[in-house]
Amino acid sequence: MIDIGTVGIWTGVLDGHPVGAVREAAAQLDEMGWPCLWIPETVSRDPFVAAATILEASTNMKVATGIASIWARDAMTTNNVHLTLNEAYDGRFLLGLGVSHHTLTEWVRKHDYSKPLSTMRTYLERMDASMFRGVEPAEPTSRVLAALGPKMLALSAEMADGAHPYFVPVEHTVIAREAIGPDKMLAVEQMIVLESDPTTAREIARKHMAVYLGLPNYANNLMRLGFTEDEITNADDRVVDAIVAWGSLDDVLARVTAHHDAGANHVCVQILEDGRDIPMEAWGEVGAALIS
Repeated sequence: MIDIGTVGIWTGVLDGHPVGAVREAAAQLDEMGWPCLWIPETVSRDPFVAAATILEASTNMKVATGIASIWARDAMTTNNVHLTLNEAYDGRFLLGLGVSHHTLTEWVRKHDYSKPLSTMRTYLERMDASMFRGVEPAEPTSRVLAALGPKMLALSAEMADGAHPYFVPVEHTVIAREAIGPDKMLAVEQMIVLESDPTTAREIARKHMAVYLGLPNYANNLMRLGFTEDEITNADDRVVDAIVAWGSLDDVLARVTAHHDAGANHVCVQILEDGRDIPMEAWGEVGAALIS
């Protein structure tokens, strides 16, 4: 299984910057010693092209998709690009796959989202049965699934190398580890705000959380964990504080440690700031404290 270290960065901010700036950021993160960079797929850059750009600009850093949507390309294409990237860049690419959300799948991509779990299972089966006549990577590849509920977590254990839960509190990490077993990868995303004023910190957090709280996958997962519909709809402090670690550097590092203690192998931190600038200074500050 690929070694992505115990910490990483999760960010979608690079999609809003020219490719030249992405290359510069990747090189700086690599020099800082960040073990892994996670990038999403929504309605912006193709994540595999973006991953190649980042891998080309770095030497040691791994790149993971968090996540690539199964609705964006067929199973053979995904399998073959997974193999191609790992052969080209010395096994430094981790494939994170997910079923995305109803809104993006049906409204934007025009696919049927009625059976996401069975569609994912079929997709993985077709990946495994795909024909590939290119040059194979030297080492076996690894994949993880975006997973929140018990059935997708079970599928992550059965047909993948682990799970990549997003937008979850520490309580979910305990459940996820129990669900996938002791030997699978559990790579958890954690939003952080480096701001100690409660009002300011929560205001920044709520701006970034708004779209996620409106998505049924995330809202239902929070309700399974005991949050009420009103708390989620109103983005109450209890919800904000459970999802976003804010405060001093020590405060946010304590949340990362809590996920590790709860069973995560890897925690990828998403630094939230006002605006869409590349948060290189914050990445450096957090990296200096997290990377051993």
